[in-house]
Amino acid sequence: MDDAAQAFARDGVACVRQVLDPGQVAVAAAAIDAVLAAPGPLAQVASGAEDPGAFVEDFCRWQEIPQIEELARHSRVPAVAAALMATPRVRFYHDHVLVKEGRTAQRTPWHQDQPYYNVDGHGVSAWITVDPVPEGGSLELVAGSHRGPWLMPRTFLRKEARWFPDGSLAELPDISANPSAFDIRRFGLEPGDAIFFDFLTVHGAPGFPYPTRRRILSLRYLAADARHAPRPWRTSPPFDDLAAELPAGAAMDHPLFPVVWGGSLRPPSGPLRS
Repeated sequence: MDDAAQAFARDGVACVRQVLDPGQVAVAAAAIDAVLAAPGPLAQVASGAEDPGAFVEDFCRWQEIPQIEELARHSRVPAVAAALMATPRVRFYHDHVLVKEGRTAQRTPWHQDQPYYNVDGHGVSAWITVDPVPEGGSLELVAGSHRGPWLMPRTFLRKEARWFPDGSLAELPDISANPSAFDIRRFGLEPGDAIFFDFLTVHGAPGFPYPTRRRILSLRYLAADARHAPRPWRTSPPFDDLAAELPAGAAMDHPLFPVVWGGSLRPPSGPLRS
């Protein structure tokens, strides 16, 4: 197994350089700009009005924006996801655009992705940049946290427990108060580089105190063991009415989650350079 796969198994995170080639980076940048030009119903501004910059997010746009579907299905990304998760089949779960404009002060709070979702089993996020990202403005990840436990998901700005009821899951430790107590990984990135991380890996990000933008296309994938886990609340992102079509515990066999890698496991084209 190559270094990136070993790092992912051990730490729940791996940085893979140039997962997109320059032409694909241009496609991803155009896709992000299309999302910003016509926000979808799940779009939100995750920073306050007083912020000198802005933190904008949008979800689940691949069916409307063909560039996202092209990258999610036909780039090198799903093959890398399959290799890192050591799974014979990969489904695309959803896309997430995250843009921090220059001088954005808003931090992305520490959190895990898994508790927000309507799936159980293994999954991976590919956090792909189309802009240079200095290490000081990049994603931060707690190595080893993918081994669990699940921690309480809260809304980013108001810290509300909209998902699991208060007290039902352990709270996140105050990582920012004592960062030296945690094995925190950070990576400076160039366009086309990606950070792959397990859905349970605790992560966050600082503001972006630079004059340039930080545009990210995050593509999320499910391993073969992923199963539908309807929640008694609206998940983030929501998949309204899916429970009527896909029973609890069923494989994610639905047009919303197309298979993008299948057959016998084989390495993606090109080395996994971490």
